[in-house]
Amino acid sequence: MSGEFGEPGEPGEFEEHRDRLRAVSYRMLGSLAEAEDAVQETWLRLSRTDAGGIENLGGWLTTVVARVCLNMLRSREQRREDPVERLETRMPDPLISPARGIDPEQEVLLSDSVGLALMVVMESLSPAERLAFVLHDMFAVPFDEIAPLVEKTPAATRQLASRARRRVQGQAPAPDADLARQREAVDAFFAAARDGEFEALVAVLDPDVVLRSDGGVGGRLTMVLHGARTVASQAATFRPLVAFVRPALINGAAGVVVVPQAKAVSVMAFTVVSGKIVAIDVLSDPTRLKSLHLPPLEA
Repeated sequence: MSGEFGEPGEPGEFEEHRDRLRAVSYRMLGSLAEAEDAVQETWLRLSRTDAGGIENLGGWLTTVVARVCLNMLRSREQRREDPVERLETRMPDPLISPARGIDPEQEVLLSDSVGLALMVVMESLSPAERLAFVLHDMFAVPFDEIAPLVEKTPAATRQLASRARRRVQGQAPAPDADLARQREAVDAFFAAARDGEFEALVAVLDPDVVLRSDGGVGGRLTMVLHGARTVASQAATFRPLVAFVRPALINGAAGVVVVPQAKAVSVMAFTVVSGKIVAIDVLSDPTRLKSLHLPPLEA
């Protein structure tokens, strides 16, 4: 059966859907490399399929890439030696753009303002919860189409998404829409850290702020801290590095990359709500930092 753009199995028509498939995969996996692997596997499955019987190619591809991602998540979960620690601190791959604007190549991945805090919280969901939440809440896939993927009824699948939604809303609130207001809070945070003003640090933090840091498995910088005064105490130790802070957009929100001697030592994403910092998510794993693509950043 011929489609509007040619045969469904042709590379050209697959490319029409690649951006959506990458967006689904990134939200599902939190890994840019694994997301590309999932998209490639989806293409291979399409190439081995009789495309003439596919009436809705976009829907078919979304279902296939979701199933591939679900299997990858389940395999990842089985490999974890310490699932509790890793779920609390594992930082998804950040999308880093200059502070002046989002990299055009990343726009499709951030079309729903997928902040890093949201991605971190999604790491704590079960594979089935994550699939139901991502497909339904982010891509408007009906529950009766999601249900076969998780081998549940549509009603049970709705409950999976609802449970995931409650956790996400409770732990990853939507940030202020005004980027300038976000940046003002982040700048105030680093100014207070630079000047050693403990109370000023506390003032810019929400009382229930959470700091999550992924320093790699067994890394000394792997931690989860709660509360303004506790987080401010940790931030005070950051003073020597403030001079190397470079403003950036991390998953579309105000953040920084710390770059002493032209080498990134941490990526920090901030969630700012009503002018207060409610979450700080830090990637300081040296191995993963080496693999990041950093755009030119201004001092």
